[in-house]
Amino acid sequence: MPVMPTLERVFCRSAPWGVFAGRVVLPWALAGAALEGRVLEIGSGGGTMAAQLLTTHPGITLTAVDPDPAMVVASARRLASFGDRVSVRKGDATGLPFADGTFDAVVSFLMLHHVVAWEKALAEAARVLRPDGLLIGYDLLDTGPARSFHRAEGAQVRLATVDGLRRVVGALPFRTPEVRRRLGGYAVTFSAYRAGP
Repeated sequence: MPVMPTLERVFCRSAPWGVFAGRVVLPWALAGAALEGRVLEIGSGGGTMAAQLLTTHPGITLTAVDPDPAMVVASARRLASFGDRVSVRKGDATGLPFADGTFDAVVSFLMLHHVVAWEKALAEAARVLRPDGLLIGYDLLDTGPARSFHRAEGAQVRLATVDGLRRVVGALPFRTPEVRRRLGGYAVTFSAYRAGP
């Protein structure tokens, strides 16, 4: 899995993004979902969303995983004040180092497009979720502006379509999947519950 481009690294660790993420992005992405228990964030970047989750959901413990060593260090620093409620580690979303059924929820915030094999990342999310566990997230869609931005950065990405995400999530062991086009077709939100045994 490729590491995050420099411009995005800086942005994800910035104070303005932290404020915007907490006040606008996280409530929008969760759409009222109540997270409980053990939560895994895949592609946690600098820990901004993880910090917001830990603050707004005091009953959770969170494991933050990112493939970029610089992001792991930044995230560990940002989340240190949460003590044993959080664990930060280097890891690849397409090969998660956790046993089947480990987590009550898996979240993915604006990172799937960095995973070229994002189908495999979603399959791994399903694998590590317990029955009835919740997958929830959002990402950019395959649009001209998104392609141009990432091409200018030289980033290795693979943007999804709504139909592609629906097909993949629908083929995995999930029930009640929802994949919705958002922000005028530039973004997508998705959620699903892990089907029982």
